[in-house]
Amino acid sequence: MYYTNLKNKKVLIGEECMRNEDVCLVVEYNIFYGAGLQKILKQAVETVQNEKKAVIFENYVNDPERYGVAEFDQEQHVISLEEKPQNPKSNYAVVGLYFYPNSVIDMTKQVKPSNRGELEITSVNQIYLDKENPKTQIFSRGFAWLATGTHEALTEATEFVKAVEKRTGLKIASLEEIAINYNWIDKDEVHNATKDLKGEYFEYLYKITSK
Repeated sequence: MYYTNLKNKKVLIGEECMRNEDVCLVVEYNIFYGAGLQKILKQAVETVQNEKKAVIFENYVNDPERYGVAEFDQEQHVISLEEKPQNPKSNYAVVGLYFYPNSVIDMTKQVKPSNRGELEITSVNQIYLDKENPKTQIFSRGFAWLATGTHEALTEATEFVKAVEKRTGLKIASLEEIAINYNWIDKDEVHNATKDLKGEYFEYLYKITSK
């Protein structure tokens, strides 16, 4: 779901697909890694479904001026949001992961281009902040958030994934492994399908389905 400018008209991409459903928006170049992430995401889904509140996530960064920045009060409630501020009010960046109730469709249609001439996701979050306090979740120090929007950041993410996988012997975000763990696909079928296939990834799938 996003906006684009087309002949001076705002077009909401994805509205037809969403219809009456709630929304999870993940910015395509964001990578999230950490123990307990599945539980956190499940809680976010439940919050949206049961409380009809938006859920946004923050992560402590060294260079907040590159991101949307959240300012908190003493009770950890968000009190302000700024997009790439020159003088950030905190070091907490709003990461590219958002859960919204279906009302986001109408909220997004209220967004106007920022001073940078862009339709910012921060503006959507600001509307929620003005109308109803969204729920926030700060990722702890045990989590890794990698925004790979630059060549350097993409290289760093590659090295991170490589180091973790080499150290643990486990793959990060193996779709087949996830599907097996949730019983979405049959482990024996994956085992049989990969036994004669060559390549590191196929060998990994064959190995984990042999247990």
